[in-house]
Amino acid sequence: MKLKGAQILMEVLKEEGVDSVFGFPGGATIDIHDSLEGTDIRHYLVRHEQGAVHAADGYARVTGKVGVCIVTSGPGATNAVTGVATAYMDSIPLVIVCGQVPTHLIGNDAFQEVDIVGITRPCTKHNYLVPSVEELPRILKEAFHIARSGRPGPVLVDIPKNVQQAMTNFKPKQKVKLKSYNPTYKPNAKQLRKVVDLIKAAQRPLIFAGGGVILSKGAGELTHLARTARIPVTMSLMGLGAFPGSDPLSLGMIGMHGTYRANMSTAECDLLIGIGVRFDDRVTGKTDCFASQAKIVHIDIDPTSIRKNVPVSIPVVGDCKSSLQTINKFLAEEDMDAITANRGPWLDQIEQWRQNYKLAYDQGETEIKPQYVIERLYELTQGKAIITTEVGQNQMWAAQYYHFDQPGHFVTSGGLGTMGFGLPAAIGAQVAFPDALVVDVAGDGSIQMNIQEMATAVQYGLPVKVVILNNCYLGMVRQWQELFYDKRYACTCMDHAPDFVKLAEAFGAAGLRATRPDEVETVLRRGLETPGPVIMDFQVTKEECVYPMVPAGAPITEMLLV
Repeated sequence: MKLKGAQILMEVLKEEGVDSVFGFPGGATIDIHDSLEGTDIRHYLVRHEQGAVHAADGYARVTGKVGVCIVTSGPGATNAVTGVATAYMDSIPLVIVCGQVPTHLIGNDAFQEVDIVGITRPCTKHNYLVPSVEELPRILKEAFHIARSGRPGPVLVDIPKNVQQAMTNFKPKQKVKLKSYNPTYKPNAKQLRKVVDLIKAAQRPLIFAGGGVILSKGAGELTHLARTARIPVTMSLMGLGAFPGSDPLSLGMIGMHGTYRANMSTAECDLLIGIGVRFDDRVTGKTDCFASQAKIVHIDIDPTSIRKNVPVSIPVVGDCKSSLQTINKFLAEEDMDAITANRGPWLDQIEQWRQNYKLAYDQGETEIKPQYVIERLYELTQGKAIITTEVGQNQMWAAQYYHFDQPGHFVTSGGLGTMGFGLPAAIGAQVAFPDALVVDVAGDGSIQMNIQEMATAVQYGLPVKVVILNNCYLGMVRQWQELFYDKRYACTCMDHAPDFVKLAEAFGAAGLRATRPDEVETVLRRGLETPGPVIMDFQVTKEECVYPMVPAGAPITEMLLV
């Protein structure tokens, strides 16, 4: 079957089960977008390339499949870099297809030429510049394989225009053979036996679950382990939903803005089982004091993550789901009643911390507290919505006050902390699940980063709901200025902003606003029930802070509580 390069791309996308792509055309992708016409693959035209990558990212996070976006050369490719780096930091499987100038012009400073392979080398799992149409089928298949396997990540494929136009014989379903790339899925059983021995001996065990549990689809196995062995579970920001947030064993989020009980449990546990986590600085605080009384187990498919930030007693390289299955199998051979008989004092201590130091705020009669908006959102949606977030205070309040009982329902930028992520990610999630309720929790600063994607939502009838916690500040930076810079609010006041209700209407969406606490529930109900995209503007207390908070560099037990 003789096909042009652009047509080969379509054939591979179909082989890989791709049903939706996000993109923005340009001169270097005309052939690709022309070949999309007549296929069953749906193309969603975004308003900015960063939005395309974030939308593909949101799609990937909620489905577990590889997200795909298509951008043109030059500024189209560079506009996409923030989205690529976002996916890389959070280990999200993407294939980013870039157009490129013809091969004979590469290196000549041709119109809209950039070395996007060189630019993205530090923030992709792998990338390619396709040298010829004959190489294209193999490279595309490898790109999908690399993106989804092992520790997932984004793979960029840069396709010159003449390669898109050239013709070659295409053989469907080529097998991928990469001698130098063989991720370790099956963990070492001897290491896992040691883990079981530690679980049996522990008086104060704790599980720390991260995004790797969700990526490996191991949430069910994690839940079984925790409940069977009566081990409390704390989660990183990326791990929220890996264990039911409403379960009595759930301690909520750990780290800089984690719960008191989660942070204190980490300091007092004698066994910490880290599963699919990076032990990043926002979790550990001062590493010398992190879990200082505990033996630490670290299970991760990426061997370079183990011992990278904290010392580990038992390293386990392998797939999180497979590792959890093996641990559960070994524990099934044990007397679990005897193992769990000594958990009482530990669980009682945690319950005491929970009762004495609950997440709290004071909702008066005049100003809307942002935490109140999230609590009412949780209650009205019964915790069943897919929540995406922007970055900053809005993100932390969503993580603290919306409780996630299943994976894939909390979509946020963790490692890179990308403002402007939430709205396009919500679009991608809505494309994946058209009948789901998808809500972007936003701040007035973050939402303006990619507000143009509201046009995309309206054009395709994607009923995403945006909840803006509008405090007229870049709130998280303002909070640091209040606490550590004597309230010198340098460059963080955003009192000049658009009227978000009128802006919504200008896009063709619905706009609603609440300025008093007694309006919050009414606006939320109307917004959630209104067909189509909706922006809800909640004018909240301007100088509200996110608590608990651990100052940078301090042990996570040294929390500011009010």
